[in-house]
Amino acid sequence: MPKPVSIEFSARSGQAHLPWLRRKFLELHSITPHAPAHVSVALVGDRVMDRLHREFMNISGPTDVLTFPLDFDPRGRCTAGEIVVCPPEARRRIERVGYSVRTSHLREEILLYMLHGLLHLTGLDDIDPSDYHHMHRTEDRLLRRIGVGPVFARKAGHASSTARRTSGESP
Repeated sequence: MPKPVSIEFSARSGQAHLPWLRRKFLELHSITPHAPAHVSVALVGDRVMDRLHREFMNISGPTDVLTFPLDFDPRGRCTAGEIVVCPPEARRRIERVGYSVRTSHLREEILLYMLHGLLHLTGLDDIDPSDYHHMHRTEDRLLRRIGVGPVFARKAGHASSTARRTSGESP
């Protein structure tokens, strides 16, 4: 019998995209191995993300995504966590790689950040080059499976990997 899952969404920024993002994130959650049963996703503006980034990472300025593992099972797997995403940062990063900021590009970029946070909650990381490539291949594989396509790889072809890298920082 599958374990009960609860996923909550809140949006101070990017509210227009929330129905699509919710639907696609639920699909991603269902196919992501070891995804926590309880996840909260918050879409926030620059001011809130800047405050969180400074408070938890000691870095000024907004970032794309922060993840907060909140609870663990006896084996050390995350069972509950929060993902905080900054849609204004997604818009800036799309513009930086030369894409027009169409609705589909923006919502796919936001979804990429949501998935990136989810993968951090499952234990994946992107600190060293090998892990970085594995994580982003995993993102694109999962995004293909739900019909979105390879968001990271598509944009990586337009920018250097250092300029395009999603941080997904975890405190």
